[in-house]
Amino acid sequence: MTEILDWLNLADKFAESGDVLSMFGAANEILEIDKNCAEGYAIMAEANLYLGEIAKAEKFLRETFALDKNNLRGRLVQGGIFAENFQLLDEFKILDAVISDARKIGDEKILYKALCWSVNGLYLAGNAKAAADNLREALTLTSNSERAAELYSKSLFFRNYFETDSAVIENFAQGYNNFFSNIQPYTYEKFSAHKKINIGYISPDFRQHAVANFVSSLLKYFDTKKFSVTCYHTGKSDFVTQKLQSKKISWRNLYGCDFQTAAQIIHADKIDILVDLSGHSQNSCLPILAYKPAPIQITALGYTATTGLNAVDYFLSDKICSADNFTEKILTLEGCQFCFSPIQKFPEVNHKKNNFVTFGSFNNFAKVTDEVLICWKKILDAVPNSKLIIKNKICSVDDGKKILLDRLQKFNFPVERIELRPYSKDYLEQYNEIDIALDTFPYNGGLTTCEALFMGVPVITLKGDFHGSKIGASILTAAALPEFVAQDSQDYIKKAVEFAASKFLVYHENLREKILKSALMDGRKYLLELEKIFCDIHKVKWNA
Repeated sequence: MTEILDWLNLADKFAESGDVLSMFGAANEILEIDKNCAEGYAIMAEANLYLGEIAKAEKFLRETFALDKNNLRGRLVQGGIFAENFQLLDEFKILDAVISDARKIGDEKILYKALCWSVNGLYLAGNAKAAADNLREALTLTSNSERAAELYSKSLFFRNYFETDSAVIENFAQGYNNFFSNIQPYTYEKFSAHKKINIGYISPDFRQHAVANFVSSLLKYFDTKKFSVTCYHTGKSDFVTQKLQSKKISWRNLYGCDFQTAAQIIHADKIDILVDLSGHSQNSCLPILAYKPAPIQITALGYTATTGLNAVDYFLSDKICSADNFTEKILTLEGCQFCFSPIQKFPEVNHKKNNFVTFGSFNNFAKVTDEVLICWKKILDAVPNSKLIIKNKICSVDDGKKILLDRLQKFNFPVERIELRPYSKDYLEQYNEIDIALDTFPYNGGLTTCEALFMGVPVITLKGDFHGSKIGASILTAAALPEFVAQDSQDYIKKAVEFAASKFLVYHENLREKILKSALMDGRKYLLELEKIFCDIHKVKWNA
């Protein structure tokens, strides 16, 4: 029995390190000792799940449950299979039970996996709070500090979807720095003079990703006499990567590098100002910045709240979004912090004319709070015969649509006037069926708002009290459309209803032309202001 337990522990270690082949080996050893050991078959099922071999995983699960119908690992794998198949309701039912039972018997390894596996489904279903809570518990169950930091970072990201107190977010963010207390960062005693200021941009998202729609201007319009630019790409590459590489910049592919090696490469390049474009988003670059590979470090564009990392000196914001409760010093642009430079070709604006008003939201469903739904219901009630199109990833799966409809029915929505559309590649074309887009709050849309405007669709946004809740106001102001910025929920409803009374018609035909001429897409002006900031903070650093 002791020998089997040793192999079980090894199997979990192999799973944590991603060594699936060794998991199979451990399972075989267990079954050699006891061919009727349910746990051995459960490990086989788990390993096949990691490989995406669902049919084989299900086969080993049947053998597992034939020997032990309540086997905890087997039930965990069953929940994982439901997750792979986007059977969200079954996934939640199984994993919730596994989490509860694992807590009762103190099985921390199974508990850790169940908590982590539940996160993506909860997020997809719009329950960012539960996802964040599970991550916070999971990080206490791993001895791998790098993995714990990753889970902490992801939980911080999810907090932006439901937390309205920026001081609370700052308090949690400050705890992130503790994961890097043993790191010996690079230090800088004096400025090593060279002709140009070396700017580095680091991101996992120089690819087909929302962030890529705001970086083109950074690479195209910079002053080559005063600055040199290097991009550090830590993610996978695609056609967008190739397009961005054609700019007049240096390029470093750091994909697959560990954090310390990546920091060494950046430091060796003698970067003066390193600009992180990820924050606490997926595949964060912040662990690289923790080594302080550049004397001045900024985070911008990819994240809407403080990072909490001491090694980050500044956060790029703007006059409208600028807020308190940041561990970084705020760099304030007069114009919008975002400069929209789309990476893909947009379809023509050709809006359908109907005898009713169509509202729409293509935003991430996790941003749709109960308060948002209450406002949407009141708007539909006030605009007879109007309809609402909700289009996002949750509508792509049957269980997702059921979850969404259950929430709508909870607020007595007229579901016959609601259309749920799955994500599709032609989503931009479908803006031609939308008259007015409704932004989410307190976590506003970013790229979604820009895309709607460029497709000739005005967007109603609500300006909140903290950084992430002011992004919509900043974008619309830069687009010369301040009339669509509401100050509270009543104003949000009022503006939607008033513009539904035919006012939106004057925007459809000329809105794209207006956006193209606006500050929101003026890359040259944006870079002039940003480069002045770069020069100013460089002078402050070195008293030049």
